[in-house]
Amino acid sequence: MRRRWASTVTAGPDATAPARAAEGAEAAPRERDALPAWSAESTRRFPDALREAGPDRARWRWWGDSQSPQTSWAVARHQVQEAAVHTCGAQNALGTPLRLPEEVALDGVDEFLSTSCATTSTWPRKPAALEFRAMEGRSRRLPPAATA
Repeated sequence: MRRRWASTVTAGPDATAPARAAEGAEAAPRERDALPAWSAESTRRFPDALREAGPDRARWRWWGDSQSPQTSWAVARHQVQEAAVHTCGAQNALGTPLRLPEEVALDGVDEFLSTSCATTSTWPRKPAALEFRAMEGRSRRLPPAATA
């Protein structure tokens, strides 16, 4: 995933999807022993691509029209949340869950609401407000969206 996002960030605003940006990128090796080095290299490429691009350059992003900016910074922010969620999932599967750093957890709520839950589209159903509560005590309320 990090290798694909590195390619997308490098491709810039002209990329129309990660698959297109990643054309010609190295596929994961089929040999199990080669996977750790390939994964480490993939992980290294992503922050390198972000540093080279800078935080404000426009980028393709999967979330389309939303309140999140369409920049490298927004891609990096979202990838922090992706990594946090998958790390928690792996820790829970192993029976060794750890708490997320509070800053990551709280920003995750804001990032989720502004990226995954926000849209410029009208709500096609009866208006409803949604409330999200963080374990740390903060909560966010999404007001009813405009209806069609």
